[in-house]
Amino acid sequence: MSKPMTNPFYSIIIPMHNEEGNVRRLHEELVPVLDALDKKWEIIYINDGSKDATLSRLLNLKNATIIDLNRQYGQATALDCGFKSAQGEIVISMDGDLQNSPHDIPKMLKILETQEVDVVCGWRKKRQDDKGIRILTRTARVFRNLIIDDKIHDTGCTLRIYRKEAVKSLDLWGEMHRYIVPLLIWKGFRITEVVVDHRPRVEGKTKYNYSKAIRGFLDLIYIWFIRKYYQRPLHVYGYIGLLFMFTGFLAESVALYGKILQHLSLNRNGWFYTGFFFITIGIIFLSFGITLDLIIKTYLNTSPFEKRYHIRKITKK
Repeated sequence: MSKPMTNPFYSIIIPMHNEEGNVRRLHEELVPVLDALDKKWEIIYINDGSKDATLSRLLNLKNATIIDLNRQYGQATALDCGFKSAQGEIVISMDGDLQNSPHDIPKMLKILETQEVDVVCGWRKKRQDDKGIRILTRTARVFRNLIIDDKIHDTGCTLRIYRKEAVKSLDLWGEMHRYIVPLLIWKGFRITEVVVDHRPRVEGKTKYNYSKAIRGFLDLIYIWFIRKYYQRPLHVYGYIGLLFMFTGFLAESVALYGKILQHLSLNRNGWFYTGFFFITIGIIFLSFGITLDLIIKTYLNTSPFEKRYHIRKITKK
């Protein structure tokens, strides 16, 4: 007997993009698992601009909420939309490609309760992806360890269980879904992980590719900057600016030494122009840091976030 929708305790968030072959099978496998939990639940599917029959098949499901975005925004934005729509005290996210197993959910919920943590992450210890994808993810992991070192083995696994307070603290875009864990760690939430099943993809094609890996690396740099300098950008740009200015003053000192003691003309002295260049660059960096600092402080204390995505329609079945 399904117990969906009204005042749900569990909210399941599933982004979908061109997964027409997996929609029905996923829903039929997921519902009995949720019914066995003996608490009310809701399933929220986010159709992220699918070009195939994914939306029409989602609309044929029972006991589901379908959020249809007006175009493809990417998995991070689709998750963000789902998180903000979730009503449950416990929020569960998973992929719509059937590689995540719904049968891992009860085990993860038990860990959430017994270990008093805020987030339980799935760890796909035995990946069933193509070799190229595995190489990309291992390379990305090396960079993650060097730059942010979040101590989690598999930060790309969408199968996670969150307490409501954790997901409501997030604002995701770009490829930021890969950095949910470090964002939550920096916010002070308690994270753990558990090994979960990872099944081979049967229908559809993977959405992960080299271009996404590059965008993910750029977001990694952004995450690092946000972590260290989000509320004090003047520090990083100020340090750089002062370094350039100090170098410029040294060069000008050499030029002045040549002028006074060696009677060299300044307009023919390379040190003079080098020093002028470095001092100018230093002033630019310092000014940019001050400006950015003022912009961020103004932004944080004024209007709400600009709407980053638009929903075409929400259907509850």
